[in-house]
Formats: sequence, C-alpha cells, structure tokens
Amino acid sequence: MTDIDPSNSPRYFHGTKAALKPGDLLEPGWSSNYGMKKKAAFVYLTATLDAATWGAELAVGEGRGRIYVVEPTGPIEDDPNLTDKKFPGNPTKSYRSRDPLRVTGEIVDWQGHPPAQLQAMKDSVARLAAQGVEAIED
Repeated sequence: MTDIDPSNSPRYFHGTKAALKPGDLLEPGWSSNYGMKKKAAFVYLTATLDAATWGAELAVGEGRGRIYVVEPTGPIEDDPNLTDKKFPGNPTKSYRSRDPLRVTGEIVDWQGHPPAQLQAMKDSVARLAAQGVEAIED
C-alpha cells in the first residue's frame, strides 16, 4: 500500500452514476458494477481521465455518468483487476482503497468513448459476467 502525501499527490478521479457533491465520501460496501454485484470491499480511483470515463460509462444505475475529482483518506494500492491480470505495470494508473475517497470536485466537460468502442466494452464485461469472472477483492 502507498501512504498519500497530499502535497505530492497526483490528481485522482472516480467514475460513477451517483450524484455527489464536494465533501461527500465514496466508501467501500456498495454493490460492485461487475460480476455478481457483490458488496465491494474497496473503492476505486484512477489518475487517468480515460479510466474514469470507463467507470462513468460502465457504472450500473440510472442517470448520466459522472466523473469526480477525489482524494484518498487513507492508503491506496494498485488495482489487481487491471494491473496484474491485464496491464502489467499499471498503465491505467488504477488504484483501490479500503478507506473512503473524498469528493473535491466534478469534471463536467468530459467526453465519452465512441459508441462502437463503448458497446464492445459492454459486450466484454457481459461475457466476463457470463463466465463467472469476479473482481479481485482480496
């Protein structure tokens, strides 16, 4: 795990469909967007706008996708769902934490992926769910 030094931290994002405001906390324990929708033991964040865009576009629920600027309140670690299995070296700069993330702002002018690319990703997520692939939560 990595301790956060706020004076030397990159900017972090979280993509979701939840309507939040500055000061709100994103905490583990909500249903996952993937697999069997189990309660997540972690909350996820990224240092890239592209990864946050995927989070906003693939989030379960009604309403529009949103991307928030967040700050970790505790240690973070590489997200093994992306780093170890798919992208060694963490090029997506994706992380997770057992501690809440504090919303500090919202990115309102983000652009989604092209419709064909988004549909291909949704199809891939559906295939993984049909295969019983779950998020790594240990």
